[in-house]
Amino acid sequence: MTPPQFPQRPRGVPERPVLDGLEEKWSSRWEESGAYVFDRSAERERVFSIDTPPPTVSGSLHIGHVFSYTHTDAVARYQRMRGREVFYPMGWDDNGLPTERRVQNHFGVRCDPSLPYDPEFTPPEKPGKHQLPVSRRNFIELCERLTAVDEQAFEELWRRLGLSVDWTRTYRTIGDTARRVSQYAFLRNLARGEAYLAEAPTLWDVTFRTAVAQAELEDRERPAAYHRLAFAGTGEATGAPLLVETTRPELLPACVAVVAHPDDARYQELFGKTVRTPLFDVEVPVLAHRLADPEKGTGAAMICTFGDTTDVTWWRELALPTRPVIGWDGRFAAEPPAALESERARAAYAELAGATAFTARERVVAMLRERGELIGEPSPVSHPVKFYEKGDKPLEIVTTRQWYLRNGGRDRELREELLRRGDELRWHPDRMRVRYENWVGGLNGDWLISRQRFFGVPIPVWYPLDGTGAPDYDRPIVPDTAALPVDPSAEAPPGYTEAQRGAPGGFLGDPDVMDTWATSSLTPQIAAGWPADPDLFARVFPMDVRPQAHEIIRTWLFSTVVRAHAEHGTLPWRHATISGWILDPDRKKMSKSKGNTVTPLDLLARHGSDAVRYWAASGRPGTDTAFDTGQMKIGRRLATKILNASRFVLGFPPVPEGAPVTEPLDRALLAALATTVEEATAAFEDFDQARALDHTERFFWRFCDDYLELVKDRAYRTADGSEGDANAGAASARAALTTALDALLRLFAPVLPFVTEEVWSWWATGSVHRAPWPAADPLRALADGADPALLDTATEVLTAVRRAKSAAQVSMRTEVAGAVLTGPAPALEAFALVAADVRAAGRITRTEERPGPAPLTVDVTL
Repeated sequence: MTPPQFPQRPRGVPERPVLDGLEEKWSSRWEESGAYVFDRSAERERVFSIDTPPPTVSGSLHIGHVFSYTHTDAVARYQRMRGREVFYPMGWDDNGLPTERRVQNHFGVRCDPSLPYDPEFTPPEKPGKHQLPVSRRNFIELCERLTAVDEQAFEELWRRLGLSVDWTRTYRTIGDTARRVSQYAFLRNLARGEAYLAEAPTLWDVTFRTAVAQAELEDRERPAAYHRLAFAGTGEATGAPLLVETTRPELLPACVAVVAHPDDARYQELFGKTVRTPLFDVEVPVLAHRLADPEKGTGAAMICTFGDTTDVTWWRELALPTRPVIGWDGRFAAEPPAALESERARAAYAELAGATAFTARERVVAMLRERGELIGEPSPVSHPVKFYEKGDKPLEIVTTRQWYLRNGGRDRELREELLRRGDELRWHPDRMRVRYENWVGGLNGDWLISRQRFFGVPIPVWYPLDGTGAPDYDRPIVPDTAALPVDPSAEAPPGYTEAQRGAPGGFLGDPDVMDTWATSSLTPQIAAGWPADPDLFARVFPMDVRPQAHEIIRTWLFSTVVRAHAEHGTLPWRHATISGWILDPDRKKMSKSKGNTVTPLDLLARHGSDAVRYWAASGRPGTDTAFDTGQMKIGRRLATKILNASRFVLGFPPVPEGAPVTEPLDRALLAALATTVEEATAAFEDFDQARALDHTERFFWRFCDDYLELVKDRAYRTADGSEGDANAGAASARAALTTALDALLRLFAPVLPFVTEEVWSWWATGSVHRAPWPAADPLRALADGADPALLDTATEVLTAVRRAKSAAQVSMRTEVAGAVLTGPAPALEAFALVAADVRAAGRITRTEERPGPAPLTVDVTL
């Protein structure tokens, strides 16, 4: 069997190859040649499409981005070499709260929708102590201005890292295309009854003054105190007061009932009767409900509208009235609830009006203590409190009108369908499936998608106003889809003029925008051209893979499944690859919010892109990985070794066409290489770039440290000992070296794109990244049935010789008088096949083989 013929050109091996400058050199050449541009004429079965995560454009990329995006790029490069046409777009997630916060801090402004647009507005050169109010349109212009700068910086970093993205296919989640797709999908949801408007208790962030969805919550441990309050009995319930413990005494004016567990013997006689609230003297019922905990406090709890999500459940299931006291700004309303009728109650409430929850709590406790209705002193505790994941203050629950999308939270049949979608999806690693199942199984409501913010995709509806100017929320006005995208706050609906805005008989534009996940959940459709480009959509959707982090399975992954299931009746992709976190030296997650991130550009400049990619690619799918510059240094040494080993191999004259691989050691090498190719291929097929890299790297170091040393002498020499190319043994060695180098460059290419492309350019035409992935069968054919253990035998003997020289503290070039090998017959027979190469590499004058028990031993005489 003759070695494969490669598309070779005259070798241009540099005298002293270096890594520095390879990123700039090859990034520009890839761009000029269109190396990664998607060929949209490819049929679907040849396409590998990636739902690339659009990074949030709110400052700078951090090392966690480099980590996970390297994993995706390695897979993309592998699939391209497997002959697939890779659809690899890049999006920018530039709408939502992170962008607004960055704009506020960067320019020192805040949005005030009541202000008129100022076309001459220029932001202050330096942010002042107090943020300058600007109109919504001015604010949005500043958002677009800053995100454009950030996106350019992001692209430059991605190019330096070597992402093989098709840069002709980018999108912005606030761009016209994304807004059009997002609004179009919403209107289709609305037409099918999947989107609906409802007035209900809503988790509310008082800092951002916006609603928050269940998926955006996080629990944070906070200090608190239980306050024991005395509720006076009424009618037949007079006597000893009913004692209730609460951590939120400030919500007493919002109390609508007291609740206890139906099996709690202490309260059996009180169920169905009423008590009066302390301080505000409002009569409320005592009710039974299974969620009351007899072991918590006194076993009795007050139900307020609303202190927490359990209050909402009690309120809904027990059909209780609403007495809201906290407004959108997190402060107590100026007017008390209607149920506070007495002069005493209203006077007490007047002390709270306009106060924050914290201040109101202090004042209520002081008044309770003064009136003897606080029993004992507060008892300190620590308990979990709900926060918006990007917020700094505890969430409140206020009653608002919001848009929801059905997600199975209130529909058992839909929930089961979405759980089956999770089963259908192939997870990498598979253990991440349970996170999806736990999230879907634990949903307690539909997906709240409206937000009371500014820089986002507007809810595309208006509401007609009746003769008194009151909006009819049950009959929303929708736009013609051909007019999308629309902004109801700035455009009139069909059949109306702008003069009718807010006038009786006119219209009211919905002031809200969609949650950023409502747009991000459509990234496959946005990138694939739905619905405007059905041809492209059919070629890339459903996509092949969604790469993402594990903490947003509940948000991005699940919401994307919800949208594709509703719109297309299918999964949005076939595979989901989940990356872990990057941990700092204290084993804590690295994140911008924690302030423990590392700037990627500095690392890329110091260690080189291939070295940083090596560290990133070494991280297993779904596994948290420590930030380790030591691994980057190892990666740089590996890249340097690839340069030097390639220079050595390519320093030999080219192998004559048809020169066979004849020597046992050379064939053993190729047999081992065939196994490595199979292992790396299987790993990449399972989306495990770390395992593929590990198999390749281990073979490469055997190739460099052992095989090169074993065949170096033979590769240089002819049968009579003179320099020349005629010897068949030399030709066999050179053919094996060239074959192995070719395969190794292609095996390393997905992870180390710059150094492999550089070496490839020394001797082969085209790009290594468009070369075919190596195959095991041709290598095995060249090996012609050789046992790869021959290489192990040769290495074992050579290692013993090296060890003896080290122990004697002599040069590795020192001649060895003799070596005696003792072992079983198969081992000695194997050595006989490679003995000439071992003697040459070890400078051994004579070897002697003696039968004996396993294992093989080597006695060296210097």
